[in-house]
Amino acid sequence: QVQLTDSGGGLVQAGGSLRLSCAASGPSFSRYAVAWFRQPPGKEREFVAVITRSGEIVYAESVKDRFAISRDNDKKSVYLQMNSLKPEDTAVYSCAAKSTILTVPPQRGVEAYNIWGQGTQVTVSS
Repeated sequence: QVQLTDSGGGLVQAGGSLRLSCAASGPSFSRYAVAWFRQPPGKEREFVAVITRSGEIVYAESVKDRFAISRDNDKKSVYLQMNSLKPEDTAVYSCAAKSTILTVPPQRGVEAYNIWGQGTQVTVSS
């Protein structure tokens, strides 16, 4: 199975942008659905966005129209472009993956994924 390494976090002012990357190693990356989750300080992990192996995309309402998820199977990578960042976007962001069949719909639950990156800190100052 694949292993995931996420990167791209940092400190940014409100209104700014960051691009997170989730790089996979291992075979058959194109068969995996990949999602981004985040865990704000003192809170539980929450869903951000997912892209299925067929390219179907779902966003959390809180990031819709500000964030964009994409994948490049040739580079075995998934990206999260985050624009118009707000202080409430501050969190540790982690990518997660699950090998699926083609017809599985987008999954929002933490329990749907069995492979996780190590997380990258995003801090948005006001």
